[in-house]
Amino acid sequence: MGNSHYLKKYVQMHPDNKMGWYLLGKEYEKNGQHGKANYCFNQAGGVFEAFETSKMPSDIWKEYESKLLQQAEAKDRRVLRARRTLVVLMLMLLALVPSVDAPGRSMVAEEAPVSSKPEGAAPAEESQGGKRQGSGQAAVNNQTIFTAAQEGGFGAGGPQPDPAPFTHPNLLQGRLAVLELKKQGQWLLWNRRLPVGYTIENNGPGSLSYQSYDHKICNCKLPDGDEMAGEAFTWTGEQEEQALLFSAIQAYKNNTGRYPERLEDLLRPFPGNWMSGTTDGMKEAFQPLLQDAIAEAAGKEPKGGNQNAGGAKAEGPLAKTWGGKPFFKEQLQIVVDKSSHRLAVVSGRVILRNYKVGLGGDRTPEGKYVISDKVMNPNGRADGDFGSRGMQLSGTNYAIHGTNDPSSVGEDESQGCVRMSKADIEELFDLVPMGTPVLISKGGLPDDVLVPKERFHTKREQDQTNPRKTYHWL
Repeated sequence: MGNSHYLKKYVQMHPDNKMGWYLLGKEYEKNGQHGKANYCFNQAGGVFEAFETSKMPSDIWKEYESKLLQQAEAKDRRVLRARRTLVVLMLMLLALVPSVDAPGRSMVAEEAPVSSKPEGAAPAEESQGGKRQGSGQAAVNNQTIFTAAQEGGFGAGGPQPDPAPFTHPNLLQGRLAVLELKKQGQWLLWNRRLPVGYTIENNGPGSLSYQSYDHKICNCKLPDGDEMAGEAFTWTGEQEEQALLFSAIQAYKNNTGRYPERLEDLLRPFPGNWMSGTTDGMKEAFQPLLQDAIAEAAGKEPKGGNQNAGGAKAEGPLAKTWGGKPFFKEQLQIVVDKSSHRLAVVSGRVILRNYKVGLGGDRTPEGKYVISDKVMNPNGRADGDFGSRGMQLSGTNYAIHGTNDPSSVGEDESQGCVRMSKADIEELFDLVPMGTPVLISKGGLPDDVLVPKERFHTKREQDQTNPRKTYHWL
C-alpha cells in the first residue's frame, strides 16, 4: 500500500475529511484488508455512498487522491526543510566557542548568566573529580542523566526537556542525554532501546555545549558508545518500574483514601495484590516516590532527586532522571481500540506497549472502567479457557485475560472479553496495577505492535490465585 502511509497521516490530521477516509478505505480494500476498509468507509459516510452507488467516474476520486497525496508529500518536505533550517539557526545562535571535547558539531552556549560560584559550589580548581570548570573544558562531573523527548529534538523545533537546560544551566552538573521518541499521530512511542537524539553538557559556570546525534544532519557517534547506550537501556527499564510503582501508589490512594505506608501494602495476597510483584529498583524507589506524591498532594515542591547545583553528584533512584522526578508523570492507563484490535498501555501521550488482542465485536462493551481485581490462573490452571492471568473490568462480567486458543487473538471470537496471547497477558499483568483506568472505544491507536524483546516482569512473592471462585467471564 504505497499511498496508505500518507493517507493515514492525512486522516489523523484531518479526521473530518470524509474523502480522505474513503481513499484510505480503497487502499485497504485493494490489499484485502476488508475490516479496516469497512471502518474507513463508515467514517466516510455519504462520500462512500456517492462514489460506490453512483455512475460517477473513478477518474474524479483518483484525481482527488493524487492532489491529496501531493499535498501530504509536499508538507513532509516542508517540515524536513524547516527542521534543517532551525537546526542550522540554533547552532549558529549557540555557537560561541567550539567544544574541544564533543565530536561532530558540538557548540558551546551561554544562554543565561550564572554566578561563577553558585551557593555551595567548590572553587574551579577544587571541583568534583579534579575536572576543570572553565569554558570549553571537561564537564563539571562525569555523571550522565537522562530524559526523553519527541524526535527532531531541541535544535529542530521539538519540545525541550522540562525544566529547559539552557534556561536553567545551573541545574545541570554533568551531561544530559535526551533520548528520542518517535511520533505517530497523537502518540509518542516508548521503547526500551531509545536512541540518543542529542546531549547537553556542562563545561563550567554558565557554559553548556549542545551535540546532536541526528543522522539526518550530522554523521556523529556517541563519545561513550556502548557504555552510554547501556546506561540508557538501564534508565528506560527503571522508568517502567517507577511508572508501575507511581500508578500503584495513586490507585491505592484513590481506592482507600490513604497512601500506602509500606511497599508491602501493595503486595498482599489476592485480592490485595495491587501489584503482582516488585524489583530491587522498586524497593529503593518506593519511599522517594511516596514522599513526592504526598508533597504534591499538599501543594509542596517534591524533593525528588534534583541534581545539586553545587556540582556534587546527586544520589538516589530518581537522580538519573533530569529534574529529579520519574519520566512518566501521569498514571498508567489501558486503552483498547476495537477497530484495530489493539490494547495499549499509555501514560499521557506516550504509548509504552501496543498489543494485538482478540475481541467480541459489538459484544465488547465501550466505555470507561478500572481493573477491579487481578487473578492468576482464573480457571484453576494456566492452560484454561482464560489462560494464566485475568484482570476484571469494574462493574461488568468482562475481563482482560489470556486464552487457550491463540489463533483467536486479533479476531472477534470472544463473547465480549479482551483476549491476549500468553506472553502479552503475563507482561501486562506485571506492568499495570489494580485500579488502572481502562478506556474501550473505536479508533485512536496505531496499527503497529509495540512490544519489546525484553519483557517487563516483577518477582512475585504472594499468592494471587482465587480458589474460592469459579470465573465465568464472557
